[in-house]
Amino acid sequence: MENAAQSDLRERILYALAKCRTYLQIDGGDVELARIGDDGVVEIYFLGTCLICPLSRMTLRAGIERAILKSAPEIKRVEAVIKKG
Repeated sequence: MENAAQSDLRERILYALAKCRTYLQIDGGDVELARIGDDGVVEIYFLGTCLICPLSRMTLRAGIERAILKSAPEIKRVEAVIKKG
């Protein structure tokens, strides 16, 4: 069960992703929260056209990571991982 601080952190990260999602969906892509690690690393899934986009790494660093760090400065890094299944 999440405590209040974990819940607040999750909500701030989801809010940042929602702001980014609007721009990604214009081009057929999307992003989803995979995990928030105890080590301060957030893992995300790229979905749709983001999976094959050659600029997804730039989107990750200059867009998504920047938005998350602004909303949740205690996060150290954001990484894209592959969704299994």
